[in-house]
Amino acid sequence: MSLNVLVIPEDYRKDQFVLSPLLQRLVAAAGKPQARVRMCLDPVLGGVSQALDWTRIEEILGMYPMVHVFLLIVDRDGQPNRRTALYNIEAKAAALLGKRRILFGENAWQEIEVWALAGQNLLQGWNWQAIRAELHPKEEYFEPLAAVRGLTDEPGAGRTTLGREAAAEYGRVRSRCREDVAELEARLKAWLDAH
Repeated sequence: MSLNVLVIPEDYRKDQFVLSPLLQRLVAAAGKPQARVRMCLDPVLGGVSQALDWTRIEEILGMYPMVHVFLLIVDRDGQPNRRTALYNIEAKAAALLGKRRILFGENAWQEIEVWALAGQNLLQGWNWQAIRAELHPKEEYFEPLAAVRGLTDEPGAGRTTLGREAAAEYGRVRSRCREDVAELEARLKAWLDAH
């Protein structure tokens, strides 16, 4: 049986360009290279507050009965309690979904665009620890890199190319983003191995 995975981003309109290729690689690394990984396009969540609203998530879980794994992915945005909010949603989802289906929540540290940056060779003078510590890495690092590379006019304003490139360098992304990407992969693998 093929594994069906639905990615629930806080707003798919730009995030999909990074999340689609990268999470396909993450699911493959967790042991399911043939999984069908799709983006949740309906309903459209208009930001992190909607993505962390249990009523909205419960609605999505009910709309997709054929999905085995839901991946709720939001930006951390410097909020130290974001992980707690995701654990609370995971617990509610577990009670609703039973043992054969699951929702995993993860917060990109600090923004989804950092995952795209993690697969890149950094510009001269850039430091990975500084990127991870920056509260606004999209504006401070991602957008300047997209501009230098001439990618700002493509769909996703650089996310299409940089997302694909990050997926191609998934091992680098996983090693640079241990608290989020590597952690999500490990949790998913443990669940898949148990089922």
